Parts: sequence; structure tokens; C-alpha cells
Amino acid sequence: MTISTRNLILGGTGATGKLLVQQLLDQEHHVKVIVRTPGKLSEAILNHKNSEIVVGNVLDMSNTEIKEHVEGCTSIASCLGHSKIYSSRRRLVTDTATRLCDAINETNPSSPVRFILMNSTGCRNHDIPEKTSLGERFVVGLVRSLIPPHADNEAALEFFRSDVGQENSNIEWVIVRPDNLTNAETITPYDLYPSPIRSAIFNPGKTSRINVAAFFAELMTDNEMWIRWAGQMPVVYNCE
Repeated sequence: MTISTRNLILGGTGATGKLLVQQLLDQEHHVKVIVRTPGKLSEAILNHKNSEIVVGNVLDMSNTEIKEHVEGCTSIASCLGHSKIYSSRRRLVTDTATRLCDAINETNPSSPVRFILMNSTGCRNHDIPEKTSLGERFVVGLVRSLIPPHADNEAALEFFRSDVGQENSNIEWVIVRPDNLTNAETITPYDLYPSPIRSAIFNPGKTSRINVAAFFAELMTDNEMWIRWAGQMPVVYNCE
């Protein structure tokens, strides 16, 4: 069942985030976007009657400001990514999620806020656990040591898995793990799995950004889809 929602989007100027924002607006949902450079948003988004643009960065905001932005939201989506591999904010994704979740807990909403985090098939769900080959673990270990964004993605995943957990009365979450991201003009059929069905390193699949956005939008607006995946880390592949 589709519901009317009020959504907060982080990373709304990114390749996937802007597609999510547009899809939610096309469905007549209210969307608040926190961005540093609103000029990167399309005119259709900037001028839409249901869009609210906030110029800033969550990590630079006061606790009071963040609480004001999360209050009343039914869903929060983080499509954040690192524009530079070796930026000064190596825990951008994790620290942003932490501050937002702290604010949600302080506002004590009447019903749980849905938090959807964009992640990667290179990050494992240790609740299951997921088995990978020795070679893949070796390569991922190198990536973890050399590429800060991957370590940040792993830390963000663990924050929701361990710190927020499954019993939080204020926050429910889904961590979306696409495989090799591609660009496409239209939404196409896609498959969802609880865990990767192929090697993210040696045999990656493909996932279009517009399909990832479509799955995010479904999670944020469709109760049945949310109930199916809440507290899990679904993997998204384009249908072959």
C-alpha cells in the first residue's frame, strides 16, 4: 500500500540521489533536500511545489538545526558518497547517519522513521553471515586499507547493524547494496536478494542508478515493500 510521505534526502545532487528526488516528486510526495550546492539541482526540482531545499551540510549544523530538519519526516534516505577519495571527512557517510539518528532519537517520533542507506555489495552483512572466497576477502581488505570511502561504507553499515539495531522504537532501517552502478534513462525490471549471488570483485553484476532510486522510492512509500526488507541489507541487480 502506497502512503503519503515526507522525506529527507541526503546526497540529492549525486548521480543516484537526484533521480530519487525526482521520482518522489513525480509521485507527489514532499521532499526536503539538504545540499551544499543547490545549483546542481534541476529546475524541475528547484521549482516543484513539493520540494524544500536546505543549503548546508549536516556535519556543520547544530544539534537543534538537525532536529528541526528530521522532525515530521516519515523517511530519510542517504545517497551520500565521497566526491574525493582522500577527503578530510573520511567518515562522511557514517558521521552523517550518526548525527541524524541521534536527532531522531531525541525527537522521539510517534512512529518509527524509515532510514534507507545506500551502500555496496563490497560490504558484508555479518548478521547472516555472508561467505566470500579467500581471494575476495584479500582484495576487500586491501581496498579497506587503501580506499577510505569503502571503510566508511563498512562503518556506516555496522552503525545501523550494531548501534541502531533491530529493536529501536524510533528508527527502522534498510541498507541497499547495489552492485556495479551504471547509467540508464528508464527504470527496468530488477531483482532483490538478501545477499549477493555473485562475487562483487571477480564477477560483479550491474545495477542502474535509476533502478536503485526506484527501489529507494518504493521502500519510502510502500508499506508492503518496507515490511519485507526492514532491518535487512538487500542487494539490487538489474534483471538479465
